[in-house]
Amino acid sequence: MGNTVHFRLARADDLPALIGIDSVAANDPRRAELLQQWVAARSCHLLLLDARVAAYGVLHHHFFDSGFIEMLMVGEDFRRLGLGEALLQHLVSRCERPRLFTSTNQSNEPMHALLARNGFIASGQIDNLDPGDPETVFFRDVAGPGQPARH
Repeated sequence: MGNTVHFRLARADDLPALIGIDSVAANDPRRAELLQQWVAARSCHLLLLDARVAAYGVLHHHFFDSGFIEMLMVGEDFRRLGLGEALLQHLVSRCERPRLFTSTNQSNEPMHALLARNGFIASGQIDNLDPGDPETVFFRDVAGPGQPARH
């Protein structure tokens, strides 16, 4: 990458930048509301590239008492730079449970490839979220067999 990458939790004053890089938020006010909730819950992690918000990910721990990456979004101008992978690895390192899950549409081949490269395996499917495009659930063992979760 060659640029300065920094991670931190999002703050309320980051909301305009988050909405600006989110490909859904510009056309869907519900996404902007979700972003506000994720920031308030301290579950929204930013990736800053040269001090600019380039990507964000949402990690929480209330999916069957496991970690769950609810969202991983890289701004359009920042794609294909390895930032999605860097952010994914950051979120894995912040998981406080031994098991970590995420999901994406079956049609999202780049995300499927990213998850496979980072040790995630397919773990099921959810139908009827997006008509004609099932959600694939992925799993990764974070702590390793017999090891406690990181805190």
